[in-house]
Order: sequence, then structure tokens, then C-alpha cells
Amino acid sequence: MPAEGSRQHLARSLAAYLTAIVMAFPVRIPLGAPGIYQYTDSPLRALTGVRMDVCAFVGVAPRGPVRVPVVNEKWLDDRPCVEDERPRRRTVAVAVESFDEYRRFFGGFEGPGLLPYAVASFFEQGGQRAYIARIVHDYRDELDPSKPDPLTNAAAVASGVVPGAGTNAEPLRLRARNEGSWGNLLRAALDFTARPIEFEASDVTSLKVDVSIELPQGALLRLTLNNAQRERVLRIVANITRQEREKSAGFVNRATFDQPVPFDVKAAEVVEGILSIDDGDGRRERHERLGFSALHRRWIATVLCYESQLVFPDQNWSNLEMIPGDFDLLPAGWSAPFEGGADRYAEITPDDFFDDKWTLGDEEPGNGVDALTQLSDLSLVVAPDLYSPYPLAPTSPVIDPVSLAGPEFDLCVDLPEPQKQTTAEFDLAGLRLDPKLPDDRDKIIALQKRLVDLADVLRSFIALVDVPPGLNQRQILNWRAQFNSAFAAAYHPWLQVSRRGDSRDALVRVPPSAVAAGVIAKQELAFGVPQGPANVLAAEIIAVDDVVSPARHDELHPQGINVYLRERDGIRLTAARTLSRDPQWRQLSVRRLITMILRALQQQMQWAVFEPNTSALRSEVRLALESYLRQLFRLGAFRGATEEEAYFVRCDETNNPPYIADAGRLIAEVGVAPAEPLEFIVVRLIREGDGTLTLKEK
Repeated sequence: MPAEGSRQHLARSLAAYLTAIVMAFPVRIPLGAPGIYQYTDSPLRALTGVRMDVCAFVGVAPRGPVRVPVVNEKWLDDRPCVEDERPRRRTVAVAVESFDEYRRFFGGFEGPGLLPYAVASFFEQGGQRAYIARIVHDYRDELDPSKPDPLTNAAAVASGVVPGAGTNAEPLRLRARNEGSWGNLLRAALDFTARPIEFEASDVTSLKVDVSIELPQGALLRLTLNNAQRERVLRIVANITRQEREKSAGFVNRATFDQPVPFDVKAAEVVEGILSIDDGDGRRERHERLGFSALHRRWIATVLCYESQLVFPDQNWSNLEMIPGDFDLLPAGWSAPFEGGADRYAEITPDDFFDDKWTLGDEEPGNGVDALTQLSDLSLVVAPDLYSPYPLAPTSPVIDPVSLAGPEFDLCVDLPEPQKQTTAEFDLAGLRLDPKLPDDRDKIIALQKRLVDLADVLRSFIALVDVPPGLNQRQILNWRAQFNSAFAAAYHPWLQVSRRGDSRDALVRVPPSAVAAGVIAKQELAFGVPQGPANVLAAEIIAVDDVVSPARHDELHPQGINVYLRERDGIRLTAARTLSRDPQWRQLSVRRLITMILRALQQQMQWAVFEPNTSALRSEVRLALESYLRQLFRLGAFRGATEEEAYFVRCDETNNPPYIADAGRLIAEVGVAPAEPLEFIVVRLIREGDGTLTLKEK
């Protein structure tokens, strides 16, 4: 009987529990006639992890998206290639997931900046995703700063004329997608295809075709007229109307010409364009089935605006009709190389890395590093070209001279025209600051503080900064004294690398923060955020710029400067500390762990908004939070032997009294005890009475 009574009591308790669950989470299924209805699952309310390995790099590149128009409902024409008074974002963040993808957008190592070296190091260490923000100079009208300077768009952008088509007044001119001498190698070629179509009737103003035949509005037609000369003319389909057949069932489309023809039509062909673009550096595009009127759904100007990564249509013809050069539609071949592109590296200044007009809460991101403010998955920021401590070595020629030398004599021939080696100004004179000079060192500190201040304001990413190169130990400590932030980490010394594909015949010193960003990303992907991103050998690093002795390391490490040491096996990153003076935020892994938890709650708890503040909602929120923290506890993210010692979640009537619920608020309190990575192992060396030595961990 006791066992039977226990089972009955358990059954009643279980029934009551299930009833409570049904009342708390009712499933409403509309029931009508008798039958089988699909059960609607309740939405999943589980918190999951968020990415913390994404890094943004801000620097100087020879090419890449800049000065992109802001397209929104305010502008009737939303094409980004239209030149008008709409505002432009000087800096845009572009996501890349490999260095090869970076090269397609921003070029290789041919520029004077450290950006490509930093990005290459990030991916070599194990990084998998990065945002790139290219910096260009901010040209403004001094009398009216609200107006963009004409140099912004007109100068430094290469342009060229494509043979084979044009308007009555304008040639088919294209311009490079963005500024830089890279555009001077662009070439383009326009080809045509002619597709015959059947039509049921025609007159001097229109054709009637079956509705199944593809004939869009704005299509270009090559019409053969029904006269003795079989004359051919070109006409645009200005309008398409659907009509009933006169003598049979069904419908036809009536295609009206933009201009009448002198005779009836004997044959008709739909003419479409194929535009090929080559930038001379391995990037090629082919745009097919192009239309020659703005009425066409694949109007050549619109296609280039949204699909091309190399060119824009010129404003002078982007709203006009384009006509092939002859009725035979013969290809005219490649255009001459574009002209007018220029690199303006020397004009870039440190102020171009920031946007004084951007404030927290703006709907649009700003320029410079402020272009990163609305990236929800960003966790690290590196600015390798924030200042230039020294010029890079100039590039060596990569094009061999043409030679016909050989073992046999032959008739004299004319040598082909040799390919020209592109030239560029390999210096960032406007960013030049020498850390050894006190005044320049103060300017460097001010720039790095602006970057750290942005990280402190947003509280969503860590700014990785570098100890300026060439400083002695006392100067390094004085530099360190200027910072106090849990959202910044410092690295020393600079590292030397050699890159495949780089035409510079010399080692290049790269900022150590770029390598650290890759190490942090690799550790996070492999072990999670709680793992300290340190004690890792840096890949592809040849040497350190400053060999730190053990005595100097003993002095730098307590100050929160993360040092690379040269060891037998390679170059090792020995620490992962922040620049905070507060001991609880000393470890970088702790700051990133709390940021990850906050990001997960902000991004994945939005479902609770507009829900009634009932005990059922509070219970669901509490269970979701506890489940998420339990997963982190099992991964070793928290201290404590039990879950009760590691974390707590409070979301009940004690912190949600009636006046809180009446105000439309819900309060959930979360407390965690982050686990700090082990930094020191103390051992004890004991000499026994018999003379033996014993090594014990203390």
C-alpha cells in the first residue's frame, strides 16, 4: 500500500506539474471541423553563443570601397552611382574571410601602408573573418564644410571610353569604382548578341508577339524592313501592352517602338550587350544580357551600379539611351587603358581615421574607425596605419624587359611595346610620426587614446594598440602610464615578416597587435572565450624588433604590456592582459567573457519585449539564463566547485514587485564569477638530508 500510495501521489504531482506548464505556456490551435490538426511547437527560448573572433582593420590600401553614397528612401533615384548632393560615407567596412578575398577588394602589398601585412598576419595566425575599412583623405570645402569637395569624386578616379556604342552626344564612358592609380590599368570591351524573335503582326509603330516570347520593355530591336533594300534600323521597345487576339483565343503582347519605321517589318531581332572588364591585375568581369535603355530591367547603367566591383557608369549617359555604333553589331575590341587615376597617400592625415561629427546614437555609421560602430559581431579593432613611424622600402620592378636573345641568329624584328611598370608614391608623409621625438610621441598617444575612448564608449570591442617602436624601457613605462581601460590591450615589440608576393626585397615590421588579433581569434575558435589568448607561438614571424630580456619582461608584464619573446621554437606571445588598473578586469579573457554574455543577452533576449510580466515569463527568462550560464560553467568559464558558487540568476517577485511590472519593466539579475587563466606556477626546491633534490609544486 505505501508503494501504491506513493505512485498515486507521484501521478497527481506530475499531473499538477503538467497542468501548470500548459497554463504557463498555452498552445492555441484553431479547431474547426473534426479532423487532424498540426501541433504548433512553442518557440525555442534558448540562448546560444555569439562570435567573438571577428576583428576590424582600419588602414591605407591602394584600392577598395570608399565614398559610397548613402541610399535611402529620401532619394528618388536609389542607384549608388548617381552623382548628386546625397551624402556619402567616406569609409565603409567590408567583410572578408581570407587574404585572397582581401586582395580582390583592396589589392596586395603594393601600397605604402601596413594594412595588408596586418591582415595577412591575422589570417596566418588562424583568424577567419575580418572587416576592412580603407582610409582616404577627407576633402571639404573650407567655406562650406557641408559640401563635398569636387576632388572627392572627380580627381584621382580613372575613366575611359568603351568603343562600340554611345548616345547622340555622349560616348560610353566608364570610371573606376574607387580612386587610385589601379584604375589606370582598366580596360573594357562591348560585344553584342542578336536573338531572332517571331511576331504575329506588325506595322510601322509596333510588333505583336505571343505572350510566351521574352520581349521586355526597353529592349533594343534590330528590324529588317520590308522594302527593296531590306533596310535595317534600330528601335527601342517603349511600351508593352497585353491585348486579346482578334480572331482566336488567348493574348498577345504589343511592343510599341520609340519611333515609327518607314516600312513594315519583315524580321526582328532582340539585341543585347555583353560588357567585359579587365583591371590588368587578374580581376575580370563579364556582364551579359544588358539592355541599352533605362526602361530595360538590365539597363547597363543599373547593372554596373549594383553588380560590378570594378567600374561605375559615367553620370553623363546613365539616364540616356545607348545605341550600338553600327547595324552589323561588329565588336569594336578592347578600349584603351583608362586614365586619370592617382594615389593620394601623402595627403592622408591622422584626422582621417576619426569622425568628429559622429555621436553615439546616430542612425548612420561615421567615417574612419567610427564606420565600425554598428557591426554587431565585431570584437577586436586594429589600426595598423594610425600613424607611420617610418617609410616602407620601395617596391622592386616585377616586369622583366622584353628580350629576343637566343642561341640562333634570326631576322631583325620589331619588339612589341613593353608593358609599363606602374609607379606610386610609397610614403605616408601625412601620417609620419617619429616615436623617438617627444612631441610626436605625445601625438601618437593622443591618437591611440581616441581609439581607446571609442572602445570605452561602445563597450563592445577591444582596441588592440601597439607600444610605439624604438622606445627604451623607461619610455615604454611612461607610455603605459597614459592608459587605463579594460577595453584595450597593448603589445610589444613590433615583429618582422616577409611576405610571398611582396615586391619589396626587405623584411617589413608589422604591428604586434595584428598578430595578437589572429592569436585571439584562433584561441576563441578552438577553445572558447574563457581560454586565455596567450602562450602561443606566432606563425610566419621571422624576428622581433626588440629582444626583451627577462629583467625587462618582469617589469613590463605587471604593467599589462603583452610581450612577444624569442624562444628556441619561435616567437611566443606570453600574456593576454588589458590596460585596466582594476584587478578584476586585468585579464583579457575575463573582459571578453563578460562582453560575450552581454552581447548574447542583448541579441537573443529581444523576444521578451512586449510580453506580459507574469510569473510564467519570469520563469522562462530565468530558465533560459540558467541554461546558458550552465553551459559556460561546464566549459570552465567560471570559478567555483558547484553551479551555486559559479553564478546566480534572480528573476522573480523579489526584484519584480508590482510597481515594476506596472511600469512595463522586467528585471533579471545575473552574477558570475569568471575564472582567470593561470599565469604563475610556484615550485619549491627541497634538499633532502641524503643530498637529493626534490621539486614540488607549492
